[in-house]
Amino acid sequence: MIEIYNLSKAKEWDEIVKTFADYDVYYLSGYVRAFEIHGDGEPQLLYYEEDSNAESKAKLRAIYVYMKRPTAMEGVYDSITPYGYGGFLLEGLDNSPNTVLNASSNAERLQTMWTAYVDKMKEEGVVDNFVRYHPVLANAEAMKACSDVIDLGKTVAMDLTNEEVIWKNIHSKNRNIIRKAEKNGVEIKHGQGLELFEAFISIYNATMDKDHAQKYYYFSPDFYRSIHFDLKDNYEMFWAEYEGKIIAMSIMLFANGKLNYHLSGSDIAYRSIAPSNLLLYKAALWGSEQGMKTFHLGGGLGSGNDSLFKFKIAFNRFSDYQFSIAKHVFSQELYDALVAKRANSDASFDAESNFFPLYRS
Repeated sequence: MIEIYNLSKAKEWDEIVKTFADYDVYYLSGYVRAFEIHGDGEPQLLYYEEDSNAESKAKLRAIYVYMKRPTAMEGVYDSITPYGYGGFLLEGLDNSPNTVLNASSNAERLQTMWTAYVDKMKEEGVVDNFVRYHPVLANAEAMKACSDVIDLGKTVAMDLTNEEVIWKNIHSKNRNIIRKAEKNGVEIKHGQGLELFEAFISIYNATMDKDHAQKYYYFSPDFYRSIHFDLKDNYEMFWAEYEGKIIAMSIMLFANGKLNYHLSGSDIAYRSIAPSNLLLYKAALWGSEQGMKTFHLGGGLGSGNDSLFKFKIAFNRFSDYQFSIAKHVFSQELYDALVAKRANSDASFDAESNFFPLYRS
C-alpha cells in the first residue's frame, strides 16, 4: 500500500512521521513548508506499508519526503529530497541473528517496496528522483538492496552524551580556540523570536555575498517566518555577541533527540576571535542538556574534504558518518525528451555535465 500526503493534510503527515522511531526534523511538514515558499516544489510525503499478508515478524513500513517539481513538459514532474537530508526511512526489517537468510528476505521485501514506489511515481507523472540520504540515520545502507546508492564524502556529528564526552571529542587545537574566544569576551546567547530573524538575515546575506553564493541560498522573509511559526517547537537561534554587537548567528533545528546545524552566518571582521567555534560548542552543551543525542554539523562543500569539513571535524575528531545520494530515472524516454528539449532551447547547454537531472544543469 502506498499513500501520498501533501500539506493540506499536515496533521496526518506528522502523525505518520512520528510513528517512526528514528524520524528527524527533515521529515516534518513544518520543515518542508518553508521550502515550498522558497519555490522548491510541492512537498509530498509518501507512506508505504507492506501487504498485511506478508510473512514476516513485522510489516515493512517506509516514509519518504520529496519535493515534486514541474518540468518543461506539461504533466511531467521530477522529485528531489528537500534541502538538507532525508531519503527513505524504514521500519520492520528483520535484524535477527540469521544474517544471510534475513539479508535475502529483507532484499526481497525491499525490492517489492521499490517496485511499488517506481510504479507510483510513474502514475504520478514523476520522471526521476534525486535523493540525499541522512548520514546520522544511515538509511542509505538498507536501500542498497533495492536501488543504486552512491557513497560520497563524510559528514560530522557530535556525540551529546554529556559535557565530558563533548569536550573530549573536540580536537585539542579547537579546545584552545574555544577557550580563547570565551576569554576574549565573546558571549553566546540563544532563544526564539521574529526579531532575531531580522538580525540573522542581515548577517547571513552578508556571508553569502562574501562567499559569492548562488541565488538559491538567499531566502525571503516569508521563508524565515515559516521557520518561526511552522517549526516553533523545533528550532532555536544561537548568536555570538562581542562588545554588545552580534557577530555570528546560527539557526539550529531539532526533533526526536537530534540537533542539526541548519543555516549560519558570521561577520568576517571578527573571524580572528572565533565566535562560531564557541557558538557550536555552547549549542552542543544546550542540546545535551535538552536530552539530545547527536548534533549533526554536516560536511564540506560538495562533500569534499575542504576547509569547511576540517572546521567541522575539529568538533568531533572521531566522527565517521557516511553521506550518500541516489539518482533514479523512472522513465528514460521522458528523461531523454526533457534533455533534448533543453539542448534545443539553450545554446550553452552542456550535455557532458554530471549534474542530475541533466536537463536542469
